[in-house]
Amino acid sequence: MAEISVELHHAEPSVGQPPLCIDMDGTLIATDSLWEATLLLIREKPAALLRVPGWILAGRATLKEQVARRVSIDVRLLPYRKDVVELMRSEKASGRTIVLATAAHRSVAEAVADHVGGFDEVIASGDGRNLKGPAKLAELERRFGAGNFDYVGDAVADRSIWKSARRAYVVEGRRGALAAARAVCAPQRVFPAAGGLKPMIRAMRPHQWVKNLLLFIPLLLPAEHVKNWAMFSDAVYAFWSFSACASAIYIINDLLDLESDRRHHAKCKRPFAAGEVSVPAGLMVAAGALIFAFALTLAIPWRFSVWLATYLAMTTAYSFWLKRKLLVDVILLAGLYTLRIIAGAAAVDVQLTMWLLAFSMFFFLSLAFAKRYSELIAVEDAGEAKITGRAYEVRDLRVIESVGPSSGYLAVLVFCNYLSDARVSQLYGHPQALWLVAPILLYWITRVWFIARRRSLHDDPIVFAIRDYRSYLCGILVAAVVVIASLHRR
Repeated sequence: MAEISVELHHAEPSVGQPPLCIDMDGTLIATDSLWEATLLLIREKPAALLRVPGWILAGRATLKEQVARRVSIDVRLLPYRKDVVELMRSEKASGRTIVLATAAHRSVAEAVADHVGGFDEVIASGDGRNLKGPAKLAELERRFGAGNFDYVGDAVADRSIWKSARRAYVVEGRRGALAAARAVCAPQRVFPAAGGLKPMIRAMRPHQWVKNLLLFIPLLLPAEHVKNWAMFSDAVYAFWSFSACASAIYIINDLLDLESDRRHHAKCKRPFAAGEVSVPAGLMVAAGALIFAFALTLAIPWRFSVWLATYLAMTTAYSFWLKRKLLVDVILLAGLYTLRIIAGAAAVDVQLTMWLLAFSMFFFLSLAFAKRYSELIAVEDAGEAKITGRAYEVRDLRVIESVGPSSGYLAVLVFCNYLSDARVSQLYGHPQALWLVAPILLYWITRVWFIARRRSLHDDPIVFAIRDYRSYLCGILVAAVVVIASLHRR
């Protein structure tokens, strides 16, 4: 049998102190290195995804070996469990031998051990053998003897190891792990689980669902459509369908962006980047959300499902490729906002004017540039040259300062030109009232860019709008003007 251990700084166990063996995935780090490496493989070498099923059929050891050959995760960015690291270092200071015993591939385990420091030995998978559960137990007992080691783990598969260990340390998190440990031993210490339902809800970003209110715009122009209960009901179905689809995409995007998010001053706190939610749990929730989203489309006109599928395809292309393309990304973001309006019209079966679509593209292009501008400002303040995972550099700030506000003003110009269209008089009883919308829009757009220039704008303008009472006031005023304009003449 091939040797599966890599000795970094081999040391014999001190007298009276058996070695402390620490698992890696889910224990030392609050994530799974194989899942992370596979996601990195999908992002960087998507064609290799076709070979993954074959590797799985050949066994977990083959899968780990093949993935490790093609990608390397940056272990410096992994979410390490501080409580487990503190235990390791305190025991190391007392003179104990510390062993990293993991089913992860040896190349990853070695890199983690080198980064953390303090490990005397690494026992890991490799050479065609997957060191998990009974296989890990056999190796530990071969090296140290049954009952002559302490073990820190987090999975049901560690049950037999806890039973053989002198002392068992349990990291909560995986379902049934603590119960499995207590069934065979009395744990010396239980490390509390991170995560739960709240981080998963945060990962779904329900605050971003406010964007999907754009689906109701076809009902508001003119406002009398709101009185049609059937149309309003269809718009509600469309809203929840888009929201579920969007949440699935946010999860997938975060999973593909783990390393770049961990390098970001704020995004590093996202649930997946911080290790608060596991990758498999995220994938299951994303799949469930997509199924729910398309199931809702059965209750509304079929054309809406076409636009929802288009939205899914565009956002998938954005996540995998287009978000790293200069200018293409912001144009696509603006297009995704406009697509919501088109999908809303399909859901309630009304026709849109080219005026509205042109207004939407320019308006949301301005917000997309504001998003990139805020990100670049943060990068500049951090003393860096460019946004990680994006095509923008700090030296692009002056250009964005020009084209961003200009796009917003072009949207207002489109709106003003729309008011001269003969059809406006047919749709609204008091069309002249709509001119009041223009100064409100000019105020809001200009204010956004003033705040951005002063380094006070959230890197997501939607989050800014949600937290800004003046934005609510502007929205209420616009809605009031549209209602007044829609009143019939006496």
